[in-house]
Amino acid sequence: MFASISRDPVRFLRAVLAADAVSAGAMGVLLLFAPAVLLDLLGLPAWLTHGAGLALLPFAAFVGWVASRPVPPLAAVWTVVALNVAWVIESVVTVAGGFVTATPLGVAFVLVQAALVAAFAAVQIAALRQSSLRAA
Repeated sequence: MFASISRDPVRFLRAVLAADAVSAGAMGVLLLFAPAVLLDLLGLPAWLTHGAGLALLPFAAFVGWVASRPVPPLAAVWTVVALNVAWVIESVVTVAGGFVTATPLGVAFVLVQAALVAAFAAVQIAALRQSSLRAA
């Protein structure tokens, strides 16, 4: 996977951003329109899942826009990375800090999605470091 970074790091970065956008959009729709049965299984409050879903949809649109640029703007990519890192921190703090009570499946759901978002951020940083994108 990382071998393609060195061949065309900007293209790889755009692909990772596009995957992040699709993932965030899908999660946003799932959280926004999750049936009560799913919420019961996860034990997550509806206000939290709906709020997160509402936050993810414009984020997904923004990341999709950044991914669609022939050369993604450096500041925009770093904004995506920063927002991903903030999402990971908020997710972990929310369940580990006891701000919400969730079922074990709900805790696993939140932590797994946080790990995937962290992976997106890490790969985006790696691709940025390999690319020729520099601050203007």
